[in-house]
Amino acid sequence: MPTFVLASASPARLTTLRNAGLDPTVVVSGVDESQADGLPPFEMALQLAELKCAAVVDRDGIPDDALVLGCDSVLELDGEAFGKPADAADALRRWQAMRGRSGVLYTGHCLRDTATGQVAAATASTAVFFAEVTDEEIEAYVATGEPLHVAGAFTVDGLGGAFVTGIDGDHHNVVGVSLPLLRDLVLELGHSWTDLWSLDR
Repeated sequence: MPTFVLASASPARLTTLRNAGLDPTVVVSGVDESQADGLPPFEMALQLAELKCAAVVDRDGIPDDALVLGCDSVLELDGEAFGKPADAADALRRWQAMRGRSGVLYTGHCLRDTATGQVAAATASTAVFFAEVTDEEIEAYVATGEPLHVAGAFTVDGLGGAFVTGIDGDHHNVVGVSLPLLRDLVLELGHSWTDLWSLDR
């Protein structure tokens, strides 16, 4: 069974993968996300995922039989890409623009097999519908700090879940990693999804 390496610091991605039966080794990429500034949101998510994967595969200690996954999420609203907010004021402005509307959450996935050098990459998209939250709710949410650390300034699996009225697409993609898409990438590289399960954790 190959070692599964997650090139991301996201606790939500790690939890999602663990709940799906995997036991990832986390190696944070340290990629400067501003490298993809100016790209369309769909392309930005994929390029950052590819950069994060590439930054980790050649690190010391990465096994010769590893599957290394890089991911990055971006929210598109009015054609503009929103990653993590710059600060609390930025998060406030975003929520004032997002409330009562919908956006598309893109998550780029790049999976590399270190044994063969093969790479499989794709982007998943999910429409997200936001509640008509009040200014007071926005201020209280931003004050928790949660939206400052996530793409789009919201979570669906945390405090922000009450402010998301619906999604159209894969729920896990909004959390940060699309399990159905990841399974497809694993199969594309010639591995079995169920062989990655570590059920004796």
